[in-house]
Amino acid sequence: MSVGKTLAVLLGSGLLLGAAHVSAAPTATMLANTCAGCHGTDGASTGPATPSIAGNSEVYMVDTMNAFKSGERPSTVMGRIGKGYSEEEFKLMGSHFAKQPVAKTSQKLDAAQVKAGSKLFGKNCEKCHDEKGGLADDDSGILASQWLPYLQYSMVDFKAGSREMAKKMKKKVDKLSDAELDALLQFFASQQ
Repeated sequence: MSVGKTLAVLLGSGLLLGAAHVSAAPTATMLANTCAGCHGTDGASTGPATPSIAGNSEVYMVDTMNAFKSGERPSTVMGRIGKGYSEEEFKLMGSHFAKQPVAKTSQKLDAAQVKAGSKLFGKNCEKCHDEKGGLADDDSGILASQWLPYLQYSMVDFKAGSREMAKKMKKKVDKLSDAELDALLQFFASQQ
């Protein structure tokens, strides 16, 4: 075979192999790895302003990502990130994180506040945030063991109206003082 034909065969083979590689669909793990820089390995955040996403339901994850993508849920970077993914990719990521164990944080909290928050939880939150905020099946997101600063920032957004609260939640939150809300958030952050 001539050198020209050999080069043509090698070049053609390389293009075919390259095309096969490019057309491979992303896997759930591959997509989830793109979240690790902020949300931690397998969704277990180590940054106090960033939520852990491990253990959230697939439905919650897909709904959240679509809300970021559309601008319905305000964000600093998630809206821009969300625009780079399809609905199917959101589902793959959501299925990956739904299979991960709920992340546990280790943070200093005020024991008296946690105790006060426990009482408030029973009166105000238990119907929607099952198992002390640790059950993903209710599709309201995991609150248990989230970083306290993240929970506080989220509540500021809810109260300011930049993030929409469910009507049931708004009715309860509007009745609570700032000190009661802080106690409630410390309670959620304390859950292991």
